[in-house]
Amino acid sequence: MRTWQKLTTLGVAALMTVTATAGTSSAAASAASPQLPPVDRAAVRAAIAGLPDAEASGAIVVLHGEFGTWRETSGVANVHTGAKVPWQGRFRVGSITKTFTATAALRLVADGRLDLDRTVQSYLPGRLPAHYPPITVRQLMNYTSGLPGIDIDHKDPTWFLANRFRTWTPDELLDLAFTGRDPLFAPGTRQHYGNIDYLVLGAVIERVTGRPYGEAVRSAVIRPLRLSATTVPGTDPHLHGPHARGYEQVGDRFVDITDANPSFQWAAAEIVSNAPDLDRVLTALMSGRLLPPAQTALLFDVPDVPTYDGDEDPANDQPATYGLGLGRYVVGPYEYWGKTGDRPGYNNGVAATRDLSRRVVFSVNTLHMGGAEQPKITQRIIAAVTGLT
Repeated sequence: MRTWQKLTTLGVAALMTVTATAGTSSAAASAASPQLPPVDRAAVRAAIAGLPDAEASGAIVVLHGEFGTWRETSGVANVHTGAKVPWQGRFRVGSITKTFTATAALRLVADGRLDLDRTVQSYLPGRLPAHYPPITVRQLMNYTSGLPGIDIDHKDPTWFLANRFRTWTPDELLDLAFTGRDPLFAPGTRQHYGNIDYLVLGAVIERVTGRPYGEAVRSAVIRPLRLSATTVPGTDPHLHGPHARGYEQVGDRFVDITDANPSFQWAAAEIVSNAPDLDRVLTALMSGRLLPPAQTALLFDVPDVPTYDGDEDPANDQPATYGLGLGRYVVGPYEYWGKTGDRPGYNNGVAATRDLSRRVVFSVNTLHMGGAEQPKITQRIIAAVTGLT
């Protein structure tokens, strides 16, 4: 997800100003946040009104706060039948998968089966190139490993349509990333968001458990929370249960791209879920119901390093924003934690204030994959739910 590398955790640079709070505790930052403004429901409705339009075919927004739970949908689940978007519909969560994978890893840490400060090379001997420096599991989880990513624009429509039903193995993905390539920077010195860290983390989990990484996710997250709409699909290209279709608009045609083999994303971005399940996961994680206190604290442990974007000028450095599984972002004077993710046809986010007094899940059925910026509809949603309209 190279887009997120230059944006805030929710990817809306025009609306979010990330303050330089790296190295400060989340509790201290949260304590400094003023009282949230009331949610303007009319503004939220307006943010997603008029769908389908040139940018999106449908959208879901689910809010939790002092008003209870409020749900709003817009647009259509199917451009041909005009069926309404189901608010409990399933969607491809994209990189929100990383929060699930991180939770599975931290569960193994809590159980004494995984050591965050042990090297990847010791868990996966011979898997990284011999000239790569030692990289710890912790550095994978907070994106400070320096590992180069896969140099394929997998959200380019031509590439996606040609490859969307192909099955990729984890070894193929790691070979694509590492063959003939050097590390981007010394481990632990910068933060660089990308899928590669969590692809390697998935391989580490499988080596430790002797089972598919998805089983660790089911054991740590899906079964304890009784998530009825969340699956780790593996190579299954279909969305099951109620869902809005995903499309790529080409001229005046809508190419249905709902079905796609998610193995290229694997442990970094393959999970399918829905808004109620994602809210349940974030609430359980942030309240300490899924992990012991020591591991829960790591979710918010943002390293005190600058981000890496290939620019050598330190004047352009930005502070890191990711802990081990969650991202921190500041919207105006307010601090939120959560994760975003997207796949062709689906642009999503889940976030909450540290005290969980305000929570939001959204999913937008975008009509144009890729691009350097977040869709304007996503920017409008975040502005509306955070009171910046």
